[in-house]
Order: sequence, then C-alpha cells, then structure tokens
Amino acid sequence: MAATRTLHLGFNDDEMASSPYAAFYWPEMAPLAPAVCAALAIGAVAHELMPPFADAGLLHEPGYQRVETGYTRSPDGAGRVAVLTPMPGVSPALWDWWFGWHGGESQRYKLWHPRAHVAVAWADEASEPGQYVGRTSCVTEYIGATRIDLEIRFVTPASAGLDAARLAAAGEVAICARVSVARLPFETGWLIHHIRPVAGGSEMRSRFWTGGENLRPRHIKGSAGQWIGDFVGRRAARPTSDAADLLVHCAQEMSHLAALLPELHARFGATA
Repeated sequence: MAATRTLHLGFNDDEMASSPYAAFYWPEMAPLAPAVCAALAIGAVAHELMPPFADAGLLHEPGYQRVETGYTRSPDGAGRVAVLTPMPGVSPALWDWWFGWHGGESQRYKLWHPRAHVAVAWADEASEPGQYVGRTSCVTEYIGATRIDLEIRFVTPASAGLDAARLAAAGEVAICARVSVARLPFETGWLIHHIRPVAGGSEMRSRFWTGGENLRPRHIKGSAGQWIGDFVGRRAARPTSDAADLLVHCAQEMSHLAALLPELHARFGATA
C-alpha cells in the first residue's frame, strides 16, 4: 500500500457524515463467546489435538474436530489456531460475496472489525468488487496490540487440500489463502475459513497455521525452498500469546460481521 496514505483506525467524523457505509459501522462489539473465553482460560493445548495444514482436508468430515476453538504450538514452532463461529441467519454464499466485495475500500474493511482494521487494498490496485481467488489483499490491522501489514494471497480450495466439488455439493464455502508479512521474503502461514450450512444459518470453522513448517521463501521452490523454510521457521517461533491474540481477533471479527452481513448484502449486494 502507498506509504503516503494517512492511516487511521475506525471512522472519523467526516466519514460518519458522508460514507455510504456509516450505518453499518458499529464500534461497539459483543463480548467474546463462552467457548472463546473457555479456550483462553485453558491456554495452549497439546499439538496432537489440532491437525497440521497437511491434514486440512479433514474439514470435509462430518461433525467436529477435537478442538474447534483453541490454539497450540507444535514442536517445530508452528502456531495452530481454530475458531468456531455460529452464524444464525447467514448463508455460506454471503461470505463468498463479502471476500470479493470488501477488499477495494478500507471503509468496507473497517466494518468487519471496527477496533482493529485500519486499511485494505488489492495488490493489483483494482477497486471494483468481484473475484478474490488469485488476487492478493494488502491489509493493515491490529492483532492484539500490534499493528501489522499483511499480504493475503487467496488461492483455490484445491491448493489448500480441499475438494471444490465436494464443497459445492454440500452447499459449503471455503476461503483459503497464503499469508505473509509485508516486505518479508517469506510466506508465513495459511488460513482457511470453512463455512457450512446448519439449521437456521451457518457456522464458520476458521483455521490458521503460522510459522514453523508453514513458512516458505517466496521465490525458491522445491526441496531447497522447503529446507530454507524449515530452517527459518524453527528459529522464528513466536510466543503462544500471538496465537491467543489471533484467536481473539478472529472470534471478534467473524461474529461481529455475521450480525450485519445479511443486511449489508441486501443493501450493497445488488450493485456487486
């Protein structure tokens, strides 16, 4: 993103007065769900309870995994985070629309998490809504108290070990991406938001895999890239508090947006 832009958290007075999205900017956020509070109270769990990225395809299985909301740190230094977010009245298709629509304007992005989201732009500089797979979203946000610039490169479900036909047959959506810290020569993690229909709406099963074996140099492929990634990943392990901060951030943003997403889509979806 351009370094000359003045970035600020939230909507200022002028934006509240003139933005077409001001009615959907809700600065007050609901308390954390009981399951999230319980996960934070428990702390990091045994890494065997949470599958690595290589087993992401297990999300296709019915029912629930042993940890749907929680976090851990694997022996190689990788962080694993899971968050389950119930979404009454929200269909999986609305999330597919959201990821194609919000990335061109920071004001849209701020609706998602009014206390943490600062700015967003597509790396290809296109501002119109639409396709997100194959594009990179450049975001500035707070994870906990740390403001960070991230690049989120959206990929196909197949790239993340999921079956697109199987998702479609079940009426499910999976948003998948490779994540990196801006200006670093490594891709540092993966994310999947798996949304499946349930009675009365849907539920989102978010998964994050960061650092450790998930770290790879951007421009070196094959065994050399794997060796470099593993070497750096083991020496760049982050504290488990970072995983806890990510869990809180995800739980807040997903439940917050779910509450306004149907009305937001009704207002702006027809123009997409």
